[in-house]
Amino acid sequence: MRIEVVTLFPGLVTEAVKAGVLGRAVERGILEVHATTPREFAVDVHRTVDDRPYGGGPGMVMTIEPTRTALRQAKARLPQGSRSVYLAADGVPLTQAKAQSMSQLPGLLLLAGRYEGVDERLLDAEIDEQLSIGDYVLSGGELPALVLIDAIARLLPGVLGDAESAQQDSFVTGLLDWPHYTRPEEFEGRTVPEVLKSGNHAAIQRWRTKQSLGRTWERRRDLLEKLQLTAEQQRLLDEFIAEQPRPDAGGG
Repeated sequence: MRIEVVTLFPGLVTEAVKAGVLGRAVERGILEVHATTPREFAVDVHRTVDDRPYGGGPGMVMTIEPTRTALRQAKARLPQGSRSVYLAADGVPLTQAKAQSMSQLPGLLLLAGRYEGVDERLLDAEIDEQLSIGDYVLSGGELPALVLIDAIARLLPGVLGDAESAQQDSFVTGLLDWPHYTRPEEFEGRTVPEVLKSGNHAAIQRWRTKQSLGRTWERRRDLLEKLQLTAEQQRLLDEFIAEQPRPDAGGG
């Protein structure tokens, strides 16, 4: 898969993709990531890529011409069927399902904005969709672009050492992940749950499913509301809830 990123700070992208899962994906030739800056296409001596917003207000807005040239040149390097995405705080929330869908594409063009954003006319003309990684504001779109790249890369065949790892991640089934443990068996008085040492794979899977349901109930009940639980899942969730310590009812 080939990904082109248009950004004012290409080094933020190119350096980040050299490490970890992304670095392995690039080394194996499974993923290509290239970064282009609109400054290369600015025509004035100062390499200007921003201007004041119409209507007044603080900040600057990325201008159309140099950014459009960078986008079109990057798009020309991508295979047919690629899509263009603008990383924006007001975009559609990025989900695991969206990452899975995008991992099936031959390529992606990502626009990382800066300042107060990008001229809306450029987005209308050149961008297929806008994505957000959360309800907060960052200084630019480079980190969101890297989040999207990482989420996609781990889903590409051959990237992860164990193909099942991606299938067991949080959100794949609509639930949060279960707790994980490794050696030592005891740490500061806390021990590994006995079931995980039992060798009983059916019991281990039941425990993991129960913990996954319970953790989602504790931390992200909005996710549970979107799911149609099976009868077995509902039983496990009810068990988990019943096992939780109840607040002191008080009295005297």
